Amino acid sequence: HDSLDMVDFDGDFSTTCSSSTTLMPSTSTTVEKATVVTLTPNEEALVREQLARHYAFLGDEGMDKVRNGFVIVVGAGGVGSWAAMMLLRSGVQRLRIIDFDQVTLSSLNRHAAATRANVGTPKVDALRATFTDIAPHAKVEARVALFSAETAADLLSGNPDFVLDCIDNMDTKVDLLEYCTKHQIRVISAMGAGMKSDPSRVQIADIGDTFEDPMSRAVRRRLKARNIHSGIDVVYSVEKPGKVQLLSLADSQKDEPGDFSVLPDFRVRIVPVLGTMPALFGITMATHVLTELADFPTEPLAIKGRHALYARVMRELGTRESKVPQSCGGPLLQMNTADCGYMIEEIWRGKSAVSGVTDKITLTRWHRDQPMSTANCICLTKTEADNHDKLECPPEQHYSPEIVAYVERRLAEERHLSSMR
Repeated sequence: HDSLDMVDFDGDFSTTCSSSTTLMPSTSTTVEKATVVTLTPNEEALVREQLARHYAFLGDEGMDKVRNGFVIVVGAGGVGSWAAMMLLRSGVQRLRIIDFDQVTLSSLNRHAAATRANVGTPKVDALRATFTDIAPHAKVEARVALFSAETAADLLSGNPDFVLDCIDNMDTKVDLLEYCTKHQIRVISAMGAGMKSDPSRVQIADIGDTFEDPMSRAVRRRLKARNIHSGIDVVYSVEKPGKVQLLSLADSQKDEPGDFSVLPDFRVRIVPVLGTMPALFGITMATHVLTELADFPTEPLAIKGRHALYARVMRELGTRESKVPQSCGGPLLQMNTADCGYMIEEIWRGKSAVSGVTDKITLTRWHRDQPMSTANCICLTKTEADNHDKLECPPEQHYSPEIVAYVERRLAEERHLSSMR
């Protein structure tokens, strides 16, 4: 029962539960993609001023897409409340927020709308009340409901542009991700924010590329059992676990732990949470969704902070360059370890330019007859690099036009960035 696979990584209590739990239905008006949002000219002018900085950033076309979006947030705790809050503040006018739980005193350290006055009320209702003060024109549906595989079709209905998975129960989370994958609904999932404290280690990555995080590993393993190996973006932390531990049950609770759970069949395990970390996870999710809705190009780094990798690639690069004849401008290496990290992460996004693989990557020359520098450097797997170095023709004649165009685009980006470094 103490396994990290089975615990709540954010909420007040661990939430392993049966699907038979019955909760009071919400009286909130249904919101979906087709829900009409009507504003008077004066109201529209007010909203435009309210969102002026976002219009300046994303442009009129991008903001039209954001404001016409419909987003569902499942889980309104420390992560989900901040994600929903920032989506609303950023212009999303159609939101459905789903959670069964109530605001508690311990929610005040991390929940976006929790106050002492609303302790004991549903978290989704607390959010909706706050949202009315911020954007009264927005259509916000507050569902007091417990997500399950049986309720998925109803709770995720309405043609959402995005679903945010902010659930902290492992089995329910995997059910949601499987449903979204099978029904081709775009989804981003929050992994464990509890027991984490380093904001510099929070990342966005495909679930198949995650590492260090126990919750990501457990979710990945369960998804593989359902034949889902990749294609789901997650927000997670590469911070190594172990600085803090789950709080033990009191002696008086050990005999009948179920008597102290928030709902029948819920197990009590309190997780230490630094209140800023769930907020950071939620705001990261909201930022990703906003840029995706607006078609604003971002490419999250697969992995960062891999200094040992950069040093290894630098050594390999020196070995490769030692084999380049003088007739091809070698051996000449105009790069250092920092340049290797810059090329791997900033230019090649931590993956092979040919296959997109993130494992066992290295750097080599793009054109063998030109000096090795950041302007002539490609990221490949070791095997791909070995084969690339043996080419007897220009790479433009060997690779597909799509790969060539991609490489040239990345190297053009590098030349632009280097002009400002």
